[in-house]
Parts: sequence; C-alpha cells; structure tokens
Amino acid sequence: MADSIPSTTTAAEHAERLRARIDTSRPHPARVYDALLGGKNHYSVDREAAVHALGRNPRGYLDVRHNRDFVRRAVVHLTRDAGLRQFLDIGTGLPTQPNVHEMAQGIAPETRVVYVDHDPVVLAHARALLSGGPEGSTDYLDADLRDPGAILAGARATLDLDRPVALGLAAILHFVEAPAAYEIMATLVDALPSGSAVFLSHLTADLNPEKILPGLKATGLPFTLRSRDEFLRFFTDNGLEPVEPGIVPVHEWRPDGSWEQPPADDDELTGLDPLERAARSGIGDVRAEDINIYGAVALKP
Repeated sequence: MADSIPSTTTAAEHAERLRARIDTSRPHPARVYDALLGGKNHYSVDREAAVHALGRNPRGYLDVRHNRDFVRRAVVHLTRDAGLRQFLDIGTGLPTQPNVHEMAQGIAPETRVVYVDHDPVVLAHARALLSGGPEGSTDYLDADLRDPGAILAGARATLDLDRPVALGLAAILHFVEAPAAYEIMATLVDALPSGSAVFLSHLTADLNPEKILPGLKATGLPFTLRSRDEFLRFFTDNGLEPVEPGIVPVHEWRPDGSWEQPPADDDELTGLDPLERAARSGIGDVRAEDINIYGAVALKP
C-alpha cells in the first residue's frame, strides 16, 4: 500500500507510527548511504557499517558519491535536453542536496516530482523534500518497491501517467533478487507512455571485485550484484533504448567536469575519522578501479 505524507493535522500521529517502525539494531541501506555521503540522519549501527566498509576499501565513498552525481547528470539531461516534466524517483533515500525536484525544477519550474521510499527514517525527513516551487508539484509516497502497483496508484495523485515520466531507480534494484527485480521493472515501465525515460544504476561484480567486494560485504547489507548482461535485461526486456554512451560505470556517464576539483589537502584530513575524511574529500581523483556501479539512461519508444 502507498500512502502520501499526511497533512500537518496528523503529523504527530504519523511521526509516532514512523518511530515505532525504526529498527536501530541493524544497518539500513538508506542510512548507511547517508553516512557515506557525509549526512547526519543515521544511527550508530549504520555509521559502524559504513566505517567497516571504508576499513576494507578506504576509497569506497567514491562509489556512493559518483552514483549520486550520475543521478544529477541524468536528471539534468532528462529535464533540459529530453524535455521531461514528470519524475517518479523510487528508493529516494534521505534528503541530499541537491534533491531531484531541486535539480529538475531549477531548469523547468513546472516539473512534477514524486518520491517513493519505505524506510521510516527517510519518511520522517520527507517534509524536507516537499518544498517544490509554486509552479511545480512535489509529493512523497510511503510505499515498498516490491509493490509497484501501489506505487503507480499513489503516483497518479500527482503525476499524469498518460504523459511521459522519467522513472528513477538509482542503486535500489540490487537489493531485490531475481526474478522479482525484473518483474517490478516490467510493471513500472509498462504503465508509462511512449516518450518516457528510465535512469538506473546498479552494483556489479564485473568491475574491480577484488577491491570493492570486501567493502560491500563489510556493511552486512544483502546485495544482489548483477553482470552487465543482467543489468542490460532491465532495458531490453522492456523495449527500452539506452542513450549514448549506453551502459557504463557511473562516473563515465556524460561527465560534465563539475567534480573535477583538486583532492583535499592531506593536512585538512589529518585526525579525522574515516567518514569525516570521506565527506571532506573531493571525488575528482576517481580512478577506474574505484567504481563498481553501472549506470544508464534509456528512452521508451
């Protein structure tokens, strides 16, 4: 079932229900991701998992931050170049500047954005994502990726699914096993009209497994890594046509130079814990061996 964020008259009851759902006994993907991005909306168990991961792969934060930058470039391309004005972002995660609606509405203020997540900590911060401009619209659904029908039903309150929609599934399908992941994708894409688009990213064992897999395992999170051919199926099974440059490591998808700043000075990083070091480090010194996430953007004919 999908639920929109309630009105302020029920905010207290909603917050209490969310608190009852929060499990702080084990790490959660969205909160570990937040820790690796330098956020503050996580618990000690999530921070510990992130620190363990960096202990096994000190440059592992580059995977996370370049994935986020891939999302930025994909959203900008789909808004500015492809002319899309509706976004359905599933597996949104915790608010991270800039958010999808800020990027899209910064180009086209009339853009409508629906965020979807099922993590109570994410939902507790959802109001930070509901600050869209007056010309557009922004909404948030409490819904599970494994119930795409409920997501589509809830999204219709804000989006016109008879008009093109950009579907975002960034770094989320690798938490779903096969065949369910492919079935979810098929249901979502089938509901979207011609002219729609999809932007996807996904962890893989194809790229630098000896360096990166130990860090992933150290988080304790259940990943389903897929090969390039398995990732490609999300597109080919649904008649989607990837745009150039096709399926590539996320840092190679239409880089625009925005992150090519010099790395932080070593003196600035001395004495910081691993997560603080990661948060203050630049990402412009990325190397091919640092990344094991594929990214692609595709159009629905």
